[in-house]
Amino acid sequence: MTDGTQERINLLGLAPAEMEAFAVGLGEKAFRGRQLLTWLYKRRTGDFDGMTDLGKNFRARLAEVAEIRMPQIVSEHVSADGTRKWLLRAGRSDGREQAIETVFIPELGRGTLCISSQVGCALDCAFCSTGAQGFNRNLTTAEIVGQVWLANDRLGVAADGARAITNIVLMGMGEPLANYKNVLPAMRIFLDDRCFDLSRRRVTLSTSGLVPQIYRLAEDINVALAVSLHAPNDELRNQLVPINRRHPIAELLQACWHYLDAQNGRSITFEYVMLDGVNDQPEHARQLAALLKGHDAKVNLIPFNPFAGSGFRRSAPQAIGYFRDYLNGRGVTATVRRTRGDDIDAACGQLAGRVHDRTTVRLGSKMVSIGVEA
Repeated sequence: MTDGTQERINLLGLAPAEMEAFAVGLGEKAFRGRQLLTWLYKRRTGDFDGMTDLGKNFRARLAEVAEIRMPQIVSEHVSADGTRKWLLRAGRSDGREQAIETVFIPELGRGTLCISSQVGCALDCAFCSTGAQGFNRNLTTAEIVGQVWLANDRLGVAADGARAITNIVLMGMGEPLANYKNVLPAMRIFLDDRCFDLSRRRVTLSTSGLVPQIYRLAEDINVALAVSLHAPNDELRNQLVPINRRHPIAELLQACWHYLDAQNGRSITFEYVMLDGVNDQPEHARQLAALLKGHDAKVNLIPFNPFAGSGFRRSAPQAIGYFRDYLNGRGVTATVRRTRGDDIDAACGQLAGRVHDRTTVRLGSKMVSIGVEA
């Protein structure tokens, strides 16, 4: 949005220190930036006129140079199980609408918001609908934070004042670590007690395995880490998760254990989608147990959620049960993820959005080819 001469600053993209600097830049004291944070995140006010403890001149200046802009809702669907999915407009390219998807999953005592970090995804995982859409661009920090702000606004709070969203997972469209520049400040906003004030255990970043960025993450922030493993050997993972050709399993696991050591983490969750006849055989369970035994690791077994043209089928319940029991019997904690929202295509691996001007990449040799932005 512009005021005729310059683009307005979306305040949802500013971390606390940046908000204070922004206020100072407008000739105000730094504490005015802290007041803005309170209005934005504690009182969830999206209108400068409603920020009544700010001076009229300051509010008028804010209206000239800044905005509080959430993503626009294209559509909203509610599953029979209460899962809610929003299709959100994410700007235009050559006049064509780009859209991302955000999903809220209500559970007893908690509410998880699954957010996107890119328009599409370039990692081309074989079983993921998002990857089949190709890649358009990275989301800005404001667009990432805006998904949470919008969901909070739509969901409100309970009668006792409890917030609907207790957990945030970066497991929607895109590879978060390929958009490091914008994802890192967004996570800091999620954690900061002046903003969303979530504990590090309630913010989870899921990655397909960009190893250099995992090492960098270990130096920059402490959040829960989930890794999309999906195969217990390199030959199979090369087929299912092509980034494995660049960062094979041994290299990926070494980065994971380093992250745990650097951040004094409790454990790393390894996501493992169950594909009938592909990665669900007893030998795969044995190989996975051997990889993870003795480490602080949990395995989340995910029944495959079908989408058109995937070519895969969900593993039989007996195969999933065997896999879980085998891992648990070998000292590797394993659980089965309950499928939620599949009747509105909101389940894991089904998020597709609308991606135009897409570059469908098969993981070339340059990092820029898969949308990695430092």
